[in-house]
Amino acid sequence: RENGGERVTVTFEGITLYEQEYTVKPKHLVFCAVALTAVTLAGFGAGASVAQESTSRVYELRTYTVLPGRLPALHKRFAEHTLKLFEKHGMRNETYWVPTDSARKDNTLIYVVSHASQDAADKSWKGFAADPEWIKVRNASEADGAILAKSPERVFMKRTGYSP
Repeated sequence: RENGGERVTVTFEGITLYEQEYTVKPKHLVFCAVALTAVTLAGFGAGASVAQESTSRVYELRTYTVLPGRLPALHKRFAEHTLKLFEKHGMRNETYWVPTDSARKDNTLIYVVSHASQDAADKSWKGFAADPEWIKVRNASEADGAILAKSPERVFMKRTGYSP
């Protein structure tokens, strides 16, 4: 082309869908290079912070065993109140399960929450236990009887380097 431009043509099955002539100016190349570098560095920084977080977070596996017939009351309390209160106190809800085996499917809830650190976990649980909203919710959900058969089982864990 006499003006130094290029023509771009987009076709599909022999039909021209788009055709445009353009000229790339040096200042556009510099802008594109700077933008590409910024996006690359931002992505690397985000990836590094995610990787750092995943290796520094503390995961807590909790198992609740309930009294006969009380699992629906525990599910209701978690679904309507507890998860929000955990978040309020700095805990991250990761996942919740019920076993499938016949011995535990009707009396067990297993879940994982995570914390920024062990100190953060301790602080979160202390704040949660003293929260007037939690105390009110707990008392209301247990108005017709206790829910838990025993204290929750707890295991604090760190991710392995090869964890997906």
